[in-house]
Amino acid sequence: MTSPRAGLARRALLALPALIAAPARAQGWPSRPLRIVVPFGPGGPTDVVARILANGLSPALGQPVVIENRGGAGGNIGTALAARAAPDGYTLLVPSTGFVVNASLFRNPGYDPIRDFAPVTELGASPDVFLAGAASSIRSLDELIARAGATAGGMHFANPGTGSTPHLAGERLRILRQFSLVQVPHSSAALCVQALLAGNTEIGATALASSHAQIKAGTLRALALTGPERWFDLPEVPTMRELGFADFVTETFLSLHVPAGTPHGIIERLASASTAVMGAAETRARMRNAGFIVRPDGPEALANRVAREVPAWRELIAQAGIAQE
Repeated sequence: MTSPRAGLARRALLALPALIAAPARAQGWPSRPLRIVVPFGPGGPTDVVARILANGLSPALGQPVVIENRGGAGGNIGTALAARAAPDGYTLLVPSTGFVVNASLFRNPGYDPIRDFAPVTELGASPDVFLAGAASSIRSLDELIARAGATAGGMHFANPGTGSTPHLAGERLRILRQFSLVQVPHSSAALCVQALLAGNTEIGATALASSHAQIKAGTLRALALTGPERWFDLPEVPTMRELGFADFVTETFLSLHVPAGTPHGIIERLASASTAVMGAAETRARMRNAGFIVRPDGPEALANRVAREVPAWRELIAQAGIAQE
């Protein structure tokens, strides 16, 4: 008969491989190329930042890091693809803010941002900016509000897509100041900018990264920024806080995630390498000139942001009466 002590020892020996499996997998990783799923097409801000990250991660990890663009359904197709990938550290996801918004905007986005992913680090954030075309007589946010309030049925308001943070920033302003807007969604920020440049729509909003070049060139007029402080090379553009909207801070943020269940050691190494890449002075300068603040602050800070933003956007979407898709 086996003694209780011998039985406990035997069970401990049987459990030992499982206890050391995750660290062993992390120590042997990576042994082959990695992919970063970008849930949008090539050329947009998310794709550009993901490629900056990939170029830095490849030498840091000693393996090629390739970009896989899987656009569609506001980012849901690529994000759901990454959610179903093996949690082995070889599939990474770089989404935009739709990652936390779509859980409330869609009945079935195909993923849960908290349950299906482990956070690695935030990469960068871009404040939203309220805009007017250069030919418009609107020169301030107060003038936009006054004109919209005096326009029967509301002014047309260009945005980069339903559920984007610029779209929701417009809805928030409409609710707070109780006027009407006719939202004009576009399938990309580039098309939204083109509509404003062409004068097809007089006012609108984008992430600063998407319209920064046109603002600097004077072909679009920035009325207000939704970031916590003024932008370094747009010192004349006030923040919403400065204009009397105390809690009006919205950003388009980009982040790095892996499928839930990825070994902790792999996440730690990815976070360390990614924060080093994004924190480099050259990267920070490049990102800032493109309209992004770099915030490579690790897994815990990103987890807190996701946990905070999912319910906040859900509440605003409900207040705005935006129907789920």
